[in-house]
Amino acid sequence: MNGRPVKHSLTLKGHRTSVSLEDLFWQEFRRIAREKNKTINALASEIDVSRDPEVGLASSIRVFVLTHCLSSRAG
Repeated sequence: MNGRPVKHSLTLKGHRTSVSLEDLFWQEFRRIAREKNKTINALASEIDVSRDPEVGLASSIRVFVLTHCLSSRAG
């Protein structure tokens, strides 16, 4: 595992987009989606509509993943 971002295609509102995240973030994002019984496209769409338009989708996904992991740890 390295720290280089890996690009994956997502479909948001019927449109394809590419998002680059480090492999560890992709792994956790997929795990969270499974935990919530959602596809990564559905979860990314939720994040997309709720994010600040000044903040990129990749950054918003990273913050979502980190926040979820920290809140899970806090119990």
